[in-house]
Amino acid sequence: MSFNYQTLKLENKENGLWVLTINRPESLNALNTALLNEMGDAFRQISEMSFEDVKALIITGAGEKSFVAGADIKEMMDMNEDQAMQFAKRGQSIFHEMNLLKIPVVAAVNGFALGGGLELALACDFIFASENAKFGLPEVSLGLIPGFGGTVRLARAVGIRKARELTYSGEMISAEQALNLGLVNQVVPQAELMAAVTKKIELILSRSPLAVAEAKKSINQGFDLETEAALENEANIFATLFTSADTKEGTTAFVEKRKPAFKGE
Repeated sequence: MSFNYQTLKLENKENGLWVLTINRPESLNALNTALLNEMGDAFRQISEMSFEDVKALIITGAGEKSFVAGADIKEMMDMNEDQAMQFAKRGQSIFHEMNLLKIPVVAAVNGFALGGGLELALACDFIFASENAKFGLPEVSLGLIPGFGGTVRLARAVGIRKARELTYSGEMISAEQALNLGLVNQVVPQAELMAAVTKKIELILSRSPLAVAEAKKSINQGFDLETEAALENEANIFATLFTSADTKEGTTAFVEKRKPAFKGE
């Protein structure tokens, strides 16, 4: 299976692992309308695949300098209010669509993750970063604020006070600082980034894909609910899994002391 994109590369590596590479290295992989449209199409293609065909997605940037250095300022500078509204809603919608994918989505941040780049990474399930990675929301230096979910997701990731500091100042922080804030999950040398992400994904893929998908749903839905409602939602998902073949297989394999053969159903 192959896809013909101008600004992206979507590749099936092996065993259901796919890699989406933002491929505008001449502009440090900046997000423009064409890229967002292709990204939206890629996420729709993935959402329509079966568990057997796609089990996890890694998102990274082309080259060694940048994951995504932000939105394309040259495209943005002449927008009017209506165009800016549509641009923001388009980015938010596509990142939300990615967030709703049932599979694990991991950002492999290989350089600058600024503005829209950080917003893209924040919409992923978790973030691995190379030692040279840099993170920030510099929009205030342009007279703007983040428009693709940054003010919302950053506060939820690092807490409201640190989010305020980073957003108000536009300060850029290192991968190590991001790790200390809990913004990223792991920092590794750049040459080891994809191997580290793949190793973690292989561990996840040894689990029930259905259970992982339902765990993701429970976390995402529960985050926006009051505690009592979130617990009720979790209990409902937990109970529903007992109708699945994966739960039967997993519990039976445990009792029989063998490796389970999950099918995602």
